[in-house]
Amino acid sequence: MTLNQKRMYINGEFIANPDDRWIDVVNPSTEQIIMQIPQGSAEHAKQAIDAAAAAQADWEALPAVERGQWLRAIANGIRQRAEELTATIVAEGGKTQELAKVEVLFTADYLDYMAEWARRYEGEIIQSDRPNETIFLFKKAIGVTTGILPWNFPFFLIARKAAPALLTGNTMVIKPSELTPGNAVIFAEIVHQVGLPRGVFNLVTGYGPEVGQELAANAKVGMVSLTGSVGAGIATMRAAADNVTKVSLELGGKAPAIVMADADLDLAVKAIVSSRVINTGQVCNCAERVYVQQAIYPQFIERLSTALQQVTYGDPNTQTGLDMGPLISAEAVKRVEDKVARAVEQGATLRFGGQRAARSGYFFPPTLLTEVRQDMEIMQEEVFGPVLPVATFNTLDEAIAMANDSEYGLTSSIFTRDLNVAMRALKQLKFGETYINRENFEAMQGFHAGWRKSGIGGADGRHGLEEYLQTQVAYLQL
Repeated sequence: MTLNQKRMYINGEFIANPDDRWIDVVNPSTEQIIMQIPQGSAEHAKQAIDAAAAAQADWEALPAVERGQWLRAIANGIRQRAEELTATIVAEGGKTQELAKVEVLFTADYLDYMAEWARRYEGEIIQSDRPNETIFLFKKAIGVTTGILPWNFPFFLIARKAAPALLTGNTMVIKPSELTPGNAVIFAEIVHQVGLPRGVFNLVTGYGPEVGQELAANAKVGMVSLTGSVGAGIATMRAAADNVTKVSLELGGKAPAIVMADADLDLAVKAIVSSRVINTGQVCNCAERVYVQQAIYPQFIERLSTALQQVTYGDPNTQTGLDMGPLISAEAVKRVEDKVARAVEQGATLRFGGQRAARSGYFFPPTLLTEVRQDMEIMQEEVFGPVLPVATFNTLDEAIAMANDSEYGLTSSIFTRDLNVAMRALKQLKFGETYINRENFEAMQGFHAGWRKSGIGGADGRHGLEEYLQTQVAYLQL
């Protein structure tokens, strides 16, 4: 095995690639191959699932507080390797150094946060209609759970899926994105180093149609969680259907941002730009479309243009203090370019940006589109790049109607000083999350869940923990 070739982690062992099939991992800032990962197969996924199934009963039998102590040990291991993890995330994903470091430390904090639930999640005692009977409702582990990860927040998503699963007595098999697997291998190394029991956590690398399919379709899996595209979510649901396996899906968004005439424009511009360019616009809860009340449109566009053109981007492997890095791949660049070109063809005005930067790497500058219509593709389909289309409205009713006109329903935001307007928007916006006068970024103690095609189920907080539990009701007659 050469230095840049990684291994899978199955049943407490790092597994070489017996088929000698490898996937190249490319640094999106330099377009250079930086490592190789095994192209795992359905058979590898089965082995990992079998190992997880064999380990699950003993793992569930441990007191929850002991399972929580294992999460804390992993969190400490992450902090000890924070610099290495940050550099890995920057190299394989193109994330800025500052954002990558936030992801690493937030992941460690998330593990600690979930560990705190060990003594707090509980069942119920329910009143009976019969004398001398007590009804108990128990919360129990599901069994083997699997997680299929995206590339945009690859490290945090390991913890978002594994931490609540392991705490509640489930075992886990993870498939990282083939674009950003290196950080997951380090996570597995930390798991191994702290001595987590064999089979409790497993890592299989490879492609979705092979590995992901098995993680969703295997009869031993009690729940599969996927973060990815709508197409990937549909494929996962189909694969899980034969066994009626529980699915939890986060599938993207097209977040509207409504700017009322009474808004603090400086705050609105800062929050919207921050929400649009974080991770180069490759975040499901990014502000994807803006609706500005007509009365303030000229001054808003002027300030927004200035702020977007001041956004800095470059190679995060060698530069700090950047606002953005590159897009993840050449395919991503072409997809974003094509969406901008079609918007212009349909009548939108391109203020600036719109084409790949003239340099090596998959860099795409901030892009502003105005004179857009609600029926344009750019207002309906997720862009996943630093492109911001802006439309106008006259009344709040119009703004809410356009915001809700979407097949997605993950996040939304509104900027206003009027509490009545804010509360009305909260009641009428059909999204899993609504942010008022702030950027789109969720809290670990909240509940990150989408409506419509943005997903099924959710993550974080108590409600996210309970996604990994099932109920058993017992009727005790004495």
